[in-house]
Amino acid sequence: MNKKIASKLTDAEKFKIVRREAIYTGIALAALIFFWLIAGFGTASLDVKIFHLPLWALLGSIGVWFFAIGISFILSRKLFKDMDLEGGKDE
Repeated sequence: MNKKIASKLTDAEKFKIVRREAIYTGIALAALIFFWLIAGFGTASLDVKIFHLPLWALLGSIGVWFFAIGISFILSRKLFKDMDLEGGKDE
């Protein structure tokens, strides 16, 4: 977000942005839990091993970690806005 635009935001506009970011974070958490369930429990019946470890163990632990990093990257680069939360104009 442009600094000139960010400094001209009212408190109500900042609250709206913060609320939207909180909703995106909640959706990301739900996606992470869903991935964990599918990756861990969904692949438990498969007899696939990587480095002598079952696929469900790798996807349910390390796979979830990488998925969380990817979600965090997308949230921070594409959806979250950097703004000053102090000193806004109330209009």
